[in-house]
Amino acid sequence: MAFLSFGNVRIAGMAACVPKEIDDNRTTSLIRDSERENLIESIGIIQKRIAPKGVCASDLCLESAERLIEELEWEKSEIQALVFVSQTPDYILPATACILQERLGLSTECMTFDVSLGCSGWVYGMSIVASLMGEKNVTKALLLCGDLGTRTNSPKNRSDFPLFGDAGTCTALEYEEGVEGFKFHLATDGSGKEVIIIPYGGYRNPVIPEKLEYIDYGNGDVRTGIHAKMDGLSVFSFAITKGPKSVMMLCDQFGIDMDGIDCFTFHQANKIITDKIRKKLKLGEEKCPNSMQFFGNTSCATIPLTLVTQRYAEMSSRKMRHIGCAFGVGLSWGSVFFETNHIVVPKLIEY
Repeated sequence: MAFLSFGNVRIAGMAACVPKEIDDNRTTSLIRDSERENLIESIGIIQKRIAPKGVCASDLCLESAERLIEELEWEKSEIQALVFVSQTPDYILPATACILQERLGLSTECMTFDVSLGCSGWVYGMSIVASLMGEKNVTKALLLCGDLGTRTNSPKNRSDFPLFGDAGTCTALEYEEGVEGFKFHLATDGSGKEVIIIPYGGYRNPVIPEKLEYIDYGNGDVRTGIHAKMDGLSVFSFAITKGPKSVMMLCDQFGIDMDGIDCFTFHQANKIITDKIRKKLKLGEEKCPNSMQFFGNTSCATIPLTLVTQRYAEMSSRKMRHIGCAFGVGLSWGSVFFETNHIVVPKLIEY
């Protein structure tokens, strides 16, 4: 297990961008009418956003970053680090973070790199950026988290496609002497790699023509070899076990009083999972914001997207104590304690 603590770093602002196109589970022909009501009730996802052809996760993150930098009134020359977390990059190579440095007009002295993580990506990304800043090595940095879940999942898969949406986010961090900073619990179990996997398209299993053909695996699971395959029952068991345990381990390790936390934001996997975690931790609904009904599961973007859309007024007007918890592909999971204090939160951007 890994416990990390970094002081003297604060969140300066947070922004999110989603595509304009809405895919509504109440009307989509993918879901059978006989199953529609029960499915929406169980997963808690009414609609999600779909990026048009030619738009990448990096484009959504770019819009978030541009707006946030403008409202923060930061000089781009002052930004010393950019980390891009995604499993839907622009290219296999070069790293998308390098491309974003040029598109954003950041200094060539800015360090940039990609991190290939899914649902746990924002928590892990925050730990990476905070670690770069804690000793004042970096004073201003951007964490860009975004994914296109509607591209990695088969549009013919009735089991999974209704869950996933597209989004991009930007979290701006800065060095500030004396602030409490961040505390993390991070963990990994690679034995669960098959639980959520795209089997073909990498260098272990390169794409071959027959793996581009759709195959019906039954129960609405229709996909190609380059679409995500998910073992739903294993994901459920993993999430409701590791999620709450991670939060409790974080609080025990650092002496955090859960009663003093204003907001618990969980990865927006689906309603069944987040409700189960909330109840295991004995938390009231009012402390646990949800955005999945509007945007679905947006992978590494879910925590910042939820905070931007559901807690923007509070985060911009007062001091708040938070715990974020994320879990997913890898298997990878973790929790983070942090504070926000009158931060900059632009309104949700549509692209």
